[in-house]
Amino acid sequence: MQTVKFPEINLSLTFSEIAIQIGTLKIYWYAIFITSAIVIALVGMIIDRKIYNIEKQKIIEMILIVIPISFLSARLYYILFNLDYYLKNINQILDIRNGGLAIYGGIFGAIIAIGIFCRKRNIDFLDMLDMVVPYLALGQSIGRWGNFFNIEAYGVQTQNIFRMGIIENGRYIEVHPTFLYESICTFILFLILTYVKKHRQYKGQLTYIYLLIYSIIRAIIEGMRIDSLMLGDFRISQIVSIIIFIIAFVLLILKRNTIDNKVSYYKIWKG
Repeated sequence: MQTVKFPEINLSLTFSEIAIQIGTLKIYWYAIFITSAIVIALVGMIIDRKIYNIEKQKIIEMILIVIPISFLSARLYYILFNLDYYLKNINQILDIRNGGLAIYGGIFGAIIAIGIFCRKRNIDFLDMLDMVVPYLALGQSIGRWGNFFNIEAYGVQTQNIFRMGIIENGRYIEVHPTFLYESICTFILFLILTYVKKHRQYKGQLTYIYLLIYSIIRAIIEGMRIDSLMLGDFRISQIVSIIIFIIAFVLLILKRNTIDNKVSYYKIWKG
């Protein structure tokens, strides 16, 4: 059992990272939250399928292919940037019970897998991505609570009003609950994308907005975390976030200009 405190609201929670245990079988809270996120995302995409003219069966096929690939790519991304450790501890490569999944690795793997799937099934790639990204944001919001039950992905010590008290190496400390920050921010992102979905002007709009906003969220929150993957003195996720932000920003501007030009030509043509 482990205890987490939120001193500002005088809240203390004691729990186990294991939700259910039957004999030697252990089901962790992390697995429950991740599985719940996947199921909710699948249901949401099936409900939205008519907006994008994508068949239900193809959505299910896509999920069954993309989910394992995204998990593998998330793990591979994490291992590559901790290569020295895993070369010395080969037996730890497949052990994800203590974390070791990098979200950007999962996103990149999913995009590649979706691209290949869409080409094979003759589905518009940007339509599929636009259908996926709102529920990716929602899934991230739900999944971060798995980090809470594992007491991981938290930040540096702080005395702000949101601080979370934990025991680290036998010592009580109060830290940024970065899992909570990202959970709240990605839920807000889900709400934004849900609104934009109803007013979508072009294919890829939701995808570009997701990449733009999430890159900002991740760059800021990553700066508070203590478990960042590093490249020299730089946090890898912040570097990737900056690159993604620039790409998404340029794409949004280009699409905006294209739409404005089309409107202008239409007005001129109509006289």
